[in-house]
Parts: sequence; C-alpha cells; structure tokens
Amino acid sequence: MYEKLGITTEVEELINNTEKEIKPIFEKIDKTAEFNSIKVISAFQKYKLSEIHFTSTTGYGYDDIGRECVENIFADVLGAEDALVRTQIVSGTHALTVALFAFLRPNDVMLSIAGKPYDTLDKVIGIKENPSSLKSFGINYEQIDLKENNFDTEKIIERVKRGNVKLIHIQRSRGYSLRETISIEQLKNIILEIRKVNNEVIIMIDNCYCEFVERTTPLEVGADIIVGSLIKNLGGGIATNGGYIAGKKYLVELAGERLTSPGQGKEVGPTNGANKIFLQGLYMAPSVVASSLKTAILASAVLEKMGYKVSPQFNDNRSDIVQIIEFGNPEDMIRYCKGIQFGSAVNAHCAPEPSDMPGYTDKIIMASGSFTQGSSIELSCDGPIRPPFVAFLQGGLTYQYGKIGIMRAIQEIKSKNK
Repeated sequence: MYEKLGITTEVEELINNTEKEIKPIFEKIDKTAEFNSIKVISAFQKYKLSEIHFTSTTGYGYDDIGRECVENIFADVLGAEDALVRTQIVSGTHALTVALFAFLRPNDVMLSIAGKPYDTLDKVIGIKENPSSLKSFGINYEQIDLKENNFDTEKIIERVKRGNVKLIHIQRSRGYSLRETISIEQLKNIILEIRKVNNEVIIMIDNCYCEFVERTTPLEVGADIIVGSLIKNLGGGIATNGGYIAGKKYLVELAGERLTSPGQGKEVGPTNGANKIFLQGLYMAPSVVASSLKTAILASAVLEKMGYKVSPQFNDNRSDIVQIIEFGNPEDMIRYCKGIQFGSAVNAHCAPEPSDMPGYTDKIIMASGSFTQGSSIELSCDGPIRPPFVAFLQGGLTYQYGKIGIMRAIQEIKSKNK
C-alpha cells in the first residue's frame, strides 16, 4: 500500500522498527489524553451542554447562550475564572495583541522572562518600529533571557523588586528559537518566586502549542492569564479559526473591552455558527494532541537514527507538540518540508518553496496540507532559511496520517541522490 505514496520498503521497515522501540512512550501519552478527556467531558456535563447551545447569532450577538456556555466550558477545562473564546480573534498573535493592549498603559513595563517572544510580536511590542506598537503608546519593553534552558531567577527577582513592571510575559513554546519549551513545573517554580516579592504583577502565558500536552494548566500553578489559538491544540483540527484569553475574571473583562469596545466587552460578538465547531474541537483535542505528540516522537526517533540533531529527543518529557530537526544544510531541510507536503491531504501536488512572509525577517518554507489555512495542529513543517537550517514540525490529526507524512518526508531525503 505504501508504494502508492512513493514510499519504499526500506523506509517502511525503518519506521516499523522504530515504532516498536517507542511503543511504551505512546502508552504514557494515551494516559494523559484520557486524563484530559475526563476534564473535557466533566465540563460539558457540568454546564449541561445541549443542542440549543449550538444555535447561532449574527449582528451584535446579544444574548448568545451558546457563546456563554462555550466560554464557561473552556474556563472550566483551563482552570480559569472566566474565558473569552471568539471567532473575532484571528490568530494567536492577535489574541496576544488584544491581551497586551488591554492590560498595559503608558509608562508601564512589559517584562519578557523567556527571552524574545515569537517573531510576529516584534511589531506589536515595538522591537521593530511600527506606529501602532505598544512602544508607540509609551509602553516599555524589557527582556531577560533564559539561562541554560531555565529561568534566570536571580535576574528576574532583582528586576521585579525594582518596581514598575506591570506585566510579565512568558512564551512557553520555543517559536523559531532552539531553546527548550517551558514546562508546567518550571512555570510553577518561577511563579512561586515572583509571588514572594510581588503579588500584583500580571503573569501572562503564551500557551500556544502546549494545551493538553501535560495534565496541568498554567492557571492551575498561579498564572493570571493564558492566551492561545484555536487552530492549534484546543481546536482539535475542527475549529476553522478563533482564539482564547482565559484567567482572572477582571483581566478577561478588560480583554473583552479591547476586543469589542468599552461598555460592551463580552456582551457582544456574534458566533456565526462557531459554537458547535468550538465545542467539537475541544472534545477531540485531547486525542488529537496525543496523535500530534506520537507523530513528533516518531519523527524524532527516526531522524536521530539518520544522523540529524533533534530536540526534544524521542524519550524526553514534552511540554508542547513542536519537534525541531536540525538539518545543517538548506537542501535537506527543503526536501523534508516538501516531503511533508507531498504526504498531506490538501495540496499534496504542490511543492513549497522558501519565500518572504509578513512578520518574518528571513525567507520561510512552510509545508501545510491543512484543511484550515495555517492550522498548526494539522501536520505541518516550517522554518526560516538560515543556519543551522532547522525545521519545526508540528501536528497530526491522527497518528496514522502523521506517520504517513513522516514516511513521505524521509523518502524525499533518501531519494536526493537517486
């Protein structure tokens, strides 16, 4: 059967042998998926989810009982007092932007303690000049880099003690950097240290790519607010757009007034048929995240055997769905990304090429045969074309489809000299 996809017996055997070695790790992932599934189904039952909640509103979206039910369920699953879950949020970057502009005022300081955030926030913050940035409104930005893949606690506490820090930003996932993902345990430890010296500073977590990978959420270890996209983990590959902001009620209310308008906030915002897909996506998310993790672990194990540097390694603990592969040269990186595209369901006949993309400095190659444009929970692979030529693999709606994509990508590399 694999021959239909251009996959040789050599690659099939390599994958099958590797699967036998990593099977015990898959069993642990399934247990976490089961735990998180119980969280979800319990929330659905707690709020008496019914077909009436799938109804849609238009226009202003007044009195949308489905929207209220959706946000109650998301808040419960995430351990939040309240949540804003909206189609009007177009991406993770947009959700972060809404939150930052909602919470910060002129002369406030935003302190990033996990190094520089993702590239698409450069113009939001003002790291790159933009007339609409936080910087243009007199909001100051500072950062403290990680120290050996952990927080530089001494520097962080010293800076917080000096005062004037309104918000601490922590991006858990690595973005296009080579550092490790921030685990829940690391978050818990740094939040405890910060709270010893300051109970008022807002601790905000960029939780993209991390939901349901572990059993505990950042809010459950003391964070004030978490932000993410619904075309990543929590959307389960079903949500076609949207994002969320969840945490302390007063902060979620501020975010609602920034997303819509002061005085209206969360009370408006039509759902336009999204309630059902948001809930179906959340329902499927624990299983889909498990499939994505298995896909990443398979890729890590196989590509390390082939001589490439990978992070995390197949047997490492994981806190997000992202797998990085360091190819060391642009040719193998581009071939691998093309192979992922050729193994996809949508646009498998197309070959991705490096190109300029809004918000990025380097040319980006992006393979994504996704049903939803930009969906990172579906199998995708991308990265900037710059040394050491690292590709960032994520997603896989089912392990079987993820496995096929990995096999096709490996085949593409192995065929380069034939």
